[in-house]
Amino acid sequence: MSPSPFSAIGACVFDAYGTLFDFNAATERCRDALGDKAAPLSATWRAKQLEYTWLRSLMGRHADFWRVTGDALDVSLAVHGIGDAALRDRLLDCYRSLDAYPDAKDTLARLRAAGLATAILSNGSPAMLDSAVDSAGLGDVLDAVLSVEEVGIFKPHPSVYQLAVDRLGIPAERICFMSSNGWDARGAAAFGFRVVWVNRFGQPPDRLPDEPHAVVDTLDALPGLLDL
Repeated sequence: MSPSPFSAIGACVFDAYGTLFDFNAATERCRDALGDKAAPLSATWRAKQLEYTWLRSLMGRHADFWRVTGDALDVSLAVHGIGDAALRDRLLDCYRSLDAYPDAKDTLARLRAAGLATAILSNGSPAMLDSAVDSAGLGDVLDAVLSVEEVGIFKPHPSVYQLAVDRLGIPAERICFMSSNGWDARGAAAFGFRVVWVNRFGQPPDRLPDEPHAVVDTLDALPGLLDL
């Protein structure tokens, strides 16, 4: 029987938005003003946010994730016919302190207790990530919070994943990477991480090279996958 791809893991590295932090929380907190537009706006905002990261990377016109998030919100508000400047500011303020998913802190704590290093590796800017980590109370269960701003290009560029190897001092094949984004999971697998796709949203697999090594519904399944 071949050995498990997770048999010699030394660190667990997590995507932030959609994996540890609920990006839908911003529009949900503003549902009093958005009504039945809350969910459609959140979906458009997230899609445009990701689209702009990929396009800026291809264009060689990097801007930090806070700028991208604001630009994506502006076009999304226009798509949904919302022209309220105060509501725009409120939505962005909510995005700075998104709720962590209920399984996030307990999972991170179990990994740390088992002696594994834990880190975030995210498109988010340092200020965004610091705010999210602080508001969710995750600072005491993380060894590092890594932002793409150190390399000036967004995921899934290989230089982003290399950040985790360099900062943690652990080779790629001993790093377990978790993301709820199928494209991110495949980018990380192509780089050489041992990858778990956290398919929170029941999405079909992307038609891209390099499959993740495991698929789970929530982070609760991770300690068992690692035999902890």
